[in-house]
Amino acid sequence: QVELVESGGGSVQAGGSLRLSCAASGFIFSKNCLGWFRQASGKEREGVASIDSGDLSTHYTDSVKGRFTISQDNGENTVYLQMNSLKPEDTAMYYCAAGCRWYGGSWFDRRKWGYWGQGTQVTVSS
Repeated sequence: QVELVESGGGSVQAGGSLRLSCAASGFIFSKNCLGWFRQASGKEREGVASIDSGDLSTHYTDSVKGRFTISQDNGENTVYLQMNSLKPEDTAMYYCAAGCRWYGGSWFDRRKWGYWGQGTQVTVSS
């Protein structure tokens, strides 16, 4: 049974940093794709960052490039999202995702991802 458990969310002032963690179990972590999505109140869920566990290539949505970094620790079966220079518009529920159903096309197509965590809230105040 696949399980993804996020942690590390919280409240921070603009310009601050947070590191989200996602502990994964139930699948071959080192041979998969992993990602982070977010959903702000009243908006659709959007992709933030992804990493291909095979070649460790990473992908970011434009609004977080240069500020967020996705990484993985195969020994700990954990994927991280380091978020720096946070802005109020980064406020959202952040979800961990895993298990690409296919490769190619947009990494941030929600239909691509087979497994989701329950989310962790990030709130950035101005």
